[in-house]
Amino acid sequence: MKTYSATPTDIKHEWYIVDADGLVLGRLATEVARIIRGKHKPMFTPHMDTGDNVIVINASKVKVTGKKAEQKNYFRHTGYMGHERFTPYATMLAKHPERVIEKAVYGMLPKTALGRQKLRGKLRVFADAKHTHAAQQPKVLNLKKDESK
Repeated sequence: MKTYSATPTDIKHEWYIVDADGLVLGRLATEVARIIRGKHKPMFTPHMDTGDNVIVINASKVKVTGKKAEQKNYFRHTGYMGHERFTPYATMLAKHPERVIEKAVYGMLPKTALGRQKLRGKLRVFADAKHTHAAQQPKVLNLKKDESK
């Protein structure tokens, strides 16, 4: 039996929309990273861009579990020695809710040229329910667990 390898003619990129309202940050990021990478498709090939585009709305309403809301910090460096800057989660969520999801998804993608290219072109995050990609006719992706059980 031969191993299947996708070719550029086989690949079809789709658009999905995810409502982050009430979802846990890490669980949302893993599912979004899986779709961006293309692992949800049976034709997944690691060296090809088989992933789809994802639009995340209501990024400001994402939640975290445990004590992460008080303890989680985002690191950045100014370029000077000893100039590390730490931004608390609550401040980052209030000022730049899009970056919270972008950083979480980036951490779950491979650190190769393909991973960097995928994040730059395939993830669109919006703080509220409005988005500018209605023309792409995105399919709704429901990531909420069924609470009836």
